[in-house]
Amino acid sequence: MQLVKTQRDTLLRPLQIVSGIVERRHTLPILANILIRKDGEKVSFLSTDIEVQITTHAEVGSGSEATATTVAARKLLDILRALPDSGEVTVTLSNKRLTVQSGKSRFALQTLAAEEFPTVAQAEHYNAQVTLPQKTLKHLFNMVHFSMAQQDIRYYLNGLLLVVEGKNVIAVATDGHRLAFCQVATEQEFPRQEVIIPRKTIIELQRLLDESDEPVQLEIANNQVKLTFADIELISKLVEGKFPDYTRVVPKGYKNNFTIGREQLLRSLQRAAIMTSDKFKGVRWVIAPGSLKISSTNADQEEAVEELEIDYGGDSVDIGFNVTYLLDVLNNLKGDFVNIALGDANSSALITIPDNADFKYVVMPMRI
Repeated sequence: MQLVKTQRDTLLRPLQIVSGIVERRHTLPILANILIRKDGEKVSFLSTDIEVQITTHAEVGSGSEATATTVAARKLLDILRALPDSGEVTVTLSNKRLTVQSGKSRFALQTLAAEEFPTVAQAEHYNAQVTLPQKTLKHLFNMVHFSMAQQDIRYYLNGLLLVVEGKNVIAVATDGHRLAFCQVATEQEFPRQEVIIPRKTIIELQRLLDESDEPVQLEIANNQVKLTFADIELISKLVEGKFPDYTRVVPKGYKNNFTIGREQLLRSLQRAAIMTSDKFKGVRWVIAPGSLKISSTNADQEEAVEELEIDYGGDSVDIGFNVTYLLDVLNNLKGDFVNIALGDANSSALITIPDNADFKYVVMPMRI
């Protein structure tokens, strides 16, 4: 039976969308496959790793029959990528084998039964439904994703806290050493909802969301979140657990603060980072009226020193930071200036954007 007859690029796009979450090694071999369902001209492509499920659709079907099968995602994707750009591709299913043909190239792949494919069950009820432009949600994730923990024993930190409250949608991420907070305002109003979205889902959404005004519909249930945009539907399980109270972490009322050019500070820190080692990423800041001195040393007694002029009249502060945490935030911000507020050598620092209350970044000090 002929499943698909279309241009190579038309088939490649939906496969690239769903293949991102497919793991190479699985306890269930069928999870290395994608589920292809055909109903007349409509063909859906679905992948899952049990935690996350992505479905997309394309009108590439050939013939009026309805059928379904599963096939190795990576192999099919690699075959299509290797075929000529402009070629026409036909995909047929016969005797549990999927044949891909283009010009004089032909590939026969093993299939597994569609009935054995474990799809994620959708929640019966969603507590909140939010509609945002894709670029707004992407911006929200981009501003905090770098602070998510990786494989932390405190599993609730291996993800992003999404809070819907009043007219605001808030994203927060922390790994215990730094915390990023970003919020956007909407025209809708909601009762408070709080969920932790897994790290893998956030990274996948950053890949899939466009910098466009096209809408994304976000639906929140007790145990899952569903996002629908363009011709993509993504369902993800949530991380269970209690996220730290971010409102208590963000310092208030610091008297020592200054504004500095983001690019200027970024370049100085990049140069100072050269003299740090893989094991110790510390840089020392000595802040005094009118000046910021950044220095770093390593086990070989090598040293880097950067001196910057700043408009500052507060207390003298001698404080250490992990340079990676500072570079992460400065690389992700887009503004020309950042504001830095400090307490003393043992207090966390607060990095914000001047005249913008929608973004906050808290970084803990480090003993140098």
